[in-house]
Amino acid sequence: MTIDVLLADDQALVRAGFRALLAKDEEIAVVGEAGTGEEAVRQALRLKPDVVLMDIRMPGSDGIAATRRILAELPGCRIIILTTFDTDENVFAALRAGASGFLTKDVEPAELRRAVAVVHAGDSLLSPGVTRRVVERFASRPAPSGTLDALTARELEVVDLIAAGLSNEEIGRRLVISPLTVKTHISRAITKLGVRDRVQLVILAYENDLRSSISQR
Repeated sequence: MTIDVLLADDQALVRAGFRALLAKDEEIAVVGEAGTGEEAVRQALRLKPDVVLMDIRMPGSDGIAATRRILAELPGCRIIILTTFDTDENVFAALRAGASGFLTKDVEPAELRRAVAVVHAGDSLLSPGVTRRVVERFASRPAPSGTLDALTARELEVVDLIAAGLSNEEIGRRLVISPLTVKTHISRAITKLGVRDRVQLVILAYENDLRSSISQR
């Protein structure tokens, strides 16, 4: 089974470069391209890709607005923001729109291919450093429908380790459980807390000061 990818960037040369890089992975198929935000939305609704690589700055509707519109119609789609500038404003806006990852365009080829697979699998692409920068900006975000009190002790541990930047495999080794079990705990936590994905789990963990409360137990 291949991962269907849509490329959205206003520069044809950039799209061609990303297409060539992704073509080296047999499990990834570029199914379409878009040069504007509006076209990205149209193509996404028509092609229903698994992952969209989205530029922020495009003519007309930008990548952030396009991300918001795509996810409103295709909540199962995963969007990675690709941009030249790694600024707090861009990262914040991308996550508020529902993006699952954020990369700069100078990303290494292997890392780009890995990013597509990671996001498709349900993980996020935020390092702990980027997360901490962004979390402070979410103070005005409406509270999620659930609270951390709804989680079991094990689910709290898993969410805490996600907030520390660990992958499913690393969490499994730390807690001596399988990556599949880790994924199950994450899915249950997402459902109980009423959040969209792993990124919002991290944000909620920091908002509730989960890391410090765990360490004090």
